Amino acid sequence: MEFIKKIFRSNDNRSTDTRLYQSGSTISKESLEESIELNFDKIKKDFGNSNDIVMQTMLLNGADPIHIGVIYINGLISPTSIQTLLTENLKVDSSEFPLNALRNAMSTLGQVHEIPNFESLYQSILSGSTVILLDGSVQGLAANTQGGEHRSVEEPTTQSVVRGPREGFTELISTNTALIRRKIKDPNLWMESMTIGRVSKTEVAIMYMNGIVNDKLVEEARIRLGRIDIDAIFESNNIEELIQDETYTPFPTLYNTERPDVIAAGLMEGRIAILVDGTPFVLMAPALFTQFYQSAEDYYQRADFATLLRFLRYICFFISLLAPSLYIAITTFHQELLPSTLLISLAAQREGIPFPAFIEAVVMEITFEILREAGVRLPKTVGQAVSIVGALVIGQAAVEAGLVSPAMVIIVAITAIANFVIPSFNMGITIRILRFLLMLIAASFGLYGVTVGVIAIVLHLCSLRSFGVPYMSPVAPFISADQKDTIFRLPQWALSTRPRLISQKNNIRENNASSNKPETRP
Repeated sequence: MEFIKKIFRSNDNRSTDTRLYQSGSTISKESLEESIELNFDKIKKDFGNSNDIVMQTMLLNGADPIHIGVIYINGLISPTSIQTLLTENLKVDSSEFPLNALRNAMSTLGQVHEIPNFESLYQSILSGSTVILLDGSVQGLAANTQGGEHRSVEEPTTQSVVRGPREGFTELISTNTALIRRKIKDPNLWMESMTIGRVSKTEVAIMYMNGIVNDKLVEEARIRLGRIDIDAIFESNNIEELIQDETYTPFPTLYNTERPDVIAAGLMEGRIAILVDGTPFVLMAPALFTQFYQSAEDYYQRADFATLLRFLRYICFFISLLAPSLYIAITTFHQELLPSTLLISLAAQREGIPFPAFIEAVVMEITFEILREAGVRLPKTVGQAVSIVGALVIGQAAVEAGLVSPAMVIIVAITAIANFVIPSFNMGITIRILRFLLMLIAASFGLYGVTVGVIAIVLHLCSLRSFGVPYMSPVAPFISADQKDTIFRLPQWALSTRPRLISQKNNIRENNASSNKPETRP
């Protein structure tokens, strides 16, 4: 594996595209010209005369008329902000130095920063700012006029709850950070921003709770993000694959969610959040195995209800992972484990079936996966109907044609439904991958193979880490103090401490948790 990695790294270093982008970046660092027209000509040349680049000259009236150039990209700016800037704000005092007068006039729109070269100019207008160039000056000014069309805050589609907040992240990183700050109104919620991607210049932010988070965790996140050297970042998964601890594992080692309340709760436990501009999915680290079987609704329901639902999810995990392989192993190698009546019934169903149980299971599993993917890709008006009706029709037709047994259809259906109970989509995909491997082992070695496969999965899980934290904690290593919110959840008044391995300082949530315990009245 290391040899393959070295080959890819060497090929990346020799990439001509990288040299092209680096050379283009060097050219764009040229200083601005004193003439507005010369600056406009260079911008038109560098952008290939793109029609969405708006460049216009204006004459500011006063004792000494001032020629200025206004530059912005149509669609990335707010029309209201531009109108306000051009009609109301650009009224300068002729007694001041022109550049200072323009800076004071533009300050009402927010932060104004200087533009010393073309690289800074391009970065500003591509980020939605408006640049003002002053005739006779080699410096410009940029005002924040970001706007344009964007999706409003809506209910999350992938992690819906019966009881709880209905707001979800959007594609704007500024909106997402604001949603988190609405949940945590504390100055100790710190945010660090950086730009990743030589071409895309994607804004990435790290949020954490100062005084709760482990400082080593924040430093590790800075180092991993700082090492990324890539052309473009378009989604948080591009970041996830570049900073995760282990590449060759089917299990996700970073948690992603589009719910602000989940991120806020994770920050209060000492985790860090990584926000990427252009996607509603926010990353959270470190991520533990048990975290993928917890839902936001667990903390909005009574503790006994939440515990019952968590037990149900773990049961569905084992059903989704092991049901087909156990059926194949028992019906193929270990029929003596079945009661006589059940064995006779299964034998009668399989009479005339031309394929072994393994082939039956593989065909039905692949068919269901095709229907599932088709239901996702088809238009919403017909996707759900096609997936449900298709499964019923194909299953019934396969049984009547004598290709599969009715018991196999039941096993595959229960397995697929149990997979949907798992809250995390990433973990559901992992189980689907491992299910096929266990089916192959069960067809070859029976229950012995299934046992060895499960042991191998457990050993692999225990070897994983997420930003240095053991993936299976607090189960392995076992931490008794953290069991109150792992497989089951204790009442809210009993959750007085934070996870030990995640937060190394300020572990106490409630200084006197016993005082919050409801009194029992006769």
